[in-house]
Amino acid sequence: MKDIIIKVEGMVCNGCENRVQNALKNIEGVENVIADHTKGIVTITAKSEVAESVIKEKIEDIGFEVKEN
Repeated sequence: MKDIIIKVEGMVCNGCENRVQNALKNIEGVENVIADHTKGIVTITAKSEVAESVIKEKIEDIGFEVKEN
């Protein structure tokens, strides 16, 4: 397992957090997702074979912007 932390712009409420969490939990190999709109981050616990690029693409597909660290 690995933890991935991604900066996300555009989450402004709990509804945004839920939208991100639900979308990412559908990715095979993702075990847990915690989105925090106040900090602008998403923390993902996933199996090591899950590519970070797949997660970032899913976040952008649902309308949020991934910020590089």
